[in-house]
Amino acid sequence: MGTSTDDSVVPDTTTCCIVGCGPAGAMLGLMLARAGVDVVVLEKHADFFRDFRGDTVHASTLTVLDELGLIDRFARVPQQRTTAIAVMTDDGTTTMADFTGLPGKYPYITMVPQWDFLDFVTGEASRYPSFRLLRNAEAYGLITQDGAVRGVRYRDARGTHELRALLTVAADGRSSVLRRAAGLPVIELGAPMDVLWYRLPKTASDPPGSFARLTPGRILPMLDRGTYWQGAYTMPKGSFAELKARGIDALHQDLRQWLPFMADRVESITDWDDVGFLEVRMNRLRRWHRPGFLCIGDAAHAMSPVGGVGINMAVQDAVAAANALIGPLLAGQLTEDDLRAVQRRREFPTRMTQRMQRIMQRAMISPALEARHAAQLPTAARAALRVSLLRRLLSRLIGIGFRAEHVRDIRHAASPHAPKSRPIIGPSWRR
Repeated sequence: MGTSTDDSVVPDTTTCCIVGCGPAGAMLGLMLARAGVDVVVLEKHADFFRDFRGDTVHASTLTVLDELGLIDRFARVPQQRTTAIAVMTDDGTTTMADFTGLPGKYPYITMVPQWDFLDFVTGEASRYPSFRLLRNAEAYGLITQDGAVRGVRYRDARGTHELRALLTVAADGRSSVLRRAAGLPVIELGAPMDVLWYRLPKTASDPPGSFARLTPGRILPMLDRGTYWQGAYTMPKGSFAELKARGIDALHQDLRQWLPFMADRVESITDWDDVGFLEVRMNRLRRWHRPGFLCIGDAAHAMSPVGGVGINMAVQDAVAAANALIGPLLAGQLTEDDLRAVQRRREFPTRMTQRMQRIMQRAMISPALEARHAAQLPTAARAALRVSLLRRLLSRLIGIGFRAEHVRDIRHAASPHAPKSRPIIGPSWRR
């Protein structure tokens, strides 16, 4: 699937260089290659297998795969459909989101291990001759010329290299090296919690479906992965050091108390190496671009885990970027107005999604984390979920989002069997 830097010939020019092969970078690479744009994706790891990454594929992402003609092949990837999300408290279970009423062909979300999702997308992209994936290739700086970005500098096992490009896209995550190199300032919005990720075996007698257990001072989301549970231990920001100092038995004790049906399994978490720590951040860039350079996905906006919308937002960014940039890239006449159009398209849904997440953090997350006795939904949250219209709205915002992107028809999409395209090398960015 794709090509690695072990090949004897490493390219030094391309039309578009994408740094980071997460959901945003992989999907953008696929869509550009499908249109015949010469694209190189740099991925600093040897594979995609990193545990405790987001696994939620939402209805709007499924629609994108359908529009790309890939939904039947994607259906063969192991996955777990989810039609509702519930909250479990001392008073019982409350449905928070019900996706069965979503418009369109996909009234559900599905859970797919992110490494499987990325293998699938890059495998489809590698069918096109203009796509190249370089693994073990870590970008560390930008090439600039006359005030514009003209490519990246990266290192691999052979040493350091330069890759010149008409467009460089930073899709390298919330700690983006290239975003920092480009000098783009970040607006920090804050989050009241941090999260520990862990996994526990699943048995036939366990409750069905995904849910979140509210406890005094903790929120314990449990994501049904079919053969196992992926759990999230949500705690007040900055409190992990104190928990860790108490030892792994402190985590075992909390899980036994609040998830008693798993009491016989919690010791499968043997030490802190079995736990993934996520320092939750929510932020966004004021400006996503500069000449020859664009940020998308987490590099442009880190999302809270609330609603599990991170993958969907990244994919939607990629679709919007491809729709706006395929024409200019094929013509070799990319301007900053083209890049600005991507931000204009995606800034509204980013702001609105983060606003929704902040409301939920204030209305539900913070009160639950501050509670010391009762494990109940806050009064405002209980009242809102009793209103069917608000519950349907929340389900739609989680499952589809504020603005669903659609794949534009590309009449001259490249054939997987076409000759490899040549990168467009304009005079202003040639070596």
